[in-house]
Amino acid sequence: MLSSLGVVHTTQQSRALTAQLEQAQRYRDELRYEQERLLLERGAWSAYSRIEQVARERLDMRAPTPGERILVRSGR
Repeated sequence: MLSSLGVVHTTQQSRALTAQLEQAQRYRDELRYEQERLLLERGAWSAYSRIEQVARERLDMRAPTPGERILVRSGR
């Protein structure tokens, strides 16, 4: 009788721990996805800021003033 109660308890504990493990693995996968998304976003922003920096420093470029802007209409 005692050993059968031990088996039932152990089985129940194993199921609970398996459920916790699966939940932790899902959370880990969500965090990995978020990390990849953030790394891509950081790469995009750093590339843009690097281009802007090179344009300003090496090529002496700047944004045009409103008086220097020319609007071109599309022929469509």
